[in-house]
Amino acid sequence: MRSLDDIREEYEFLEADDRYRLLIELGRALEPMPAALKTDATLVRGCSASVWVYPVARDDGRLHFLADSNAAITKGIVALVLAAVEDRTAGDVAAMDVAAALAPFDLANQLSSNRTQGVPNMIALVQDHARRIAG
Repeated sequence: MRSLDDIREEYEFLEADDRYRLLIELGRALEPMPAALKTDATLVRGCSASVWVYPVARDDGRLHFLADSNAAITKGIVALVLAAVEDRTAGDVAAMDVAAALAPFDLANQLSSNRTQGVPNMIALVQDHARRIAG
């Protein structure tokens, strides 16, 4: 997965249509999520599309996330959220201000409110999982 800084650097130079394409590419690049993990417990509530996020704690204490969505742009937004938290420890993810990390992308002004309404819920689910893993 690309770093959030790397994605932001490219995103800043793109026009609106190309930003959509970048988000779609990010979503396509996500590791496939097994269907068995798409459960009620991993479902993000409040999204206009179906979104699932599942955390995996690695042996070194860092988190890896599997995610999927049934909508291409939404899946790209999920990928953006995950780029902010991927490979961090559960404690770091639980304590970080993910919304602030995503602020430079100005998603609320770049995308329709229908597409961004679930972002706070995505962040909340990711951080809830991290808090549970961190103990």
